[in-house]
Amino acid sequence: MTLSYDVAGDGPTLVLIHSTVCDRRMWDPQLPVLTAAGYRVIRVDLRGFGDSPMPDRPYNNADDVADLLDELGIEQAALIGSSGGGRVAIEFAARLPQRTTALALLCTAVADHEPSARLRAFGEQEDALLEAGDVAGATELNVTAWVGPHADDATRELVRRMQRHAFEVQLAPVAEEYGSIKKDVDLAAITAPCLLVSGEHDFADFHDIAVRLSKELAGSRHVHLDWAGHLPSMERPEELNPVLLDFLRETVPAH
Repeated sequence: MTLSYDVAGDGPTLVLIHSTVCDRRMWDPQLPVLTAAGYRVIRVDLRGFGDSPMPDRPYNNADDVADLLDELGIEQAALIGSSGGGRVAIEFAARLPQRTTALALLCTAVADHEPSARLRAFGEQEDALLEAGDVAGATELNVTAWVGPHADDATRELVRRMQRHAFEVQLAPVAEEYGSIKKDVDLAAITAPCLLVSGEHDFADFHDIAVRLSKELAGSRHVHLDWAGHLPSMERPEELNPVLLDFLRETVPAH
C-alpha cells in the first residue's frame, strides 16, 4: 500500500482525509474525541503529503482509499474530508456508494467547480512564488489564505510545517512525474447522508459549493460557521467536534 496511515480505536470505521494544505496531522484534535466516542479512526496521507511518497505510476486518490480499506479488510466506512480531501471523499462515495455509510465534508472542494476570480488570483500568486523558488513565501501565502482568524499560533505553525513539507516532497526532482487518473463522478449516485460545513472567513467558493451540494445530495444538511475559516477542525476543534459527533451518532452510531 502506497499511502501512509494510522488506525486507532474500535467500532464503526471513519476515514479522515486531509486538506491539501495539510496532512493527516490536521486531525490530531479529532482523534481522541472520535475514538472515545466508540469509532475506529483511519487517518491517511494522500500521495505527496505527510509520510506518503510521490506516485510512481498513474494513480487515483479515491482508488487509493478503496485499496487501503481492502487491505485492512473493511467493507464500509464513513468518510470525513477537508477541502481537497472532501473532493476525494465525494468521488469515493459516488463511485462506491455501497461502501460509504456517511459523508462529512468540511469546506469541501468539488471536481467541477469553476473558481472565483479571488481563488484564481490566489492560485496564480502561489504559482508565481513557486516558479521563482520562493517556497517560504508560497507557504506563508497558504497559511494566510487558509487559516481562519480564530486559530491560535500553534495551529498556524502546524499548518505552516505541513504545507512546507508538502511543497518539499512535491517539488523534489523525480525520475518521472505521474498525474492523477480522472474518473467520472455522478453526484446523483451518492446515497450516504452528508454533512456540509462552511466557514464565514473562507473563500466564498466553498460556501457556494456547500450550498450547491446541499441541494443536489439527498439527505444532506449544511452548517455555516460564522467563526470559521477554511480549516474549522483545527481552528476551533472544541466547537467543530460536537457538530461532527452529533452527525455521526445519528448516521453511524457506535455500539
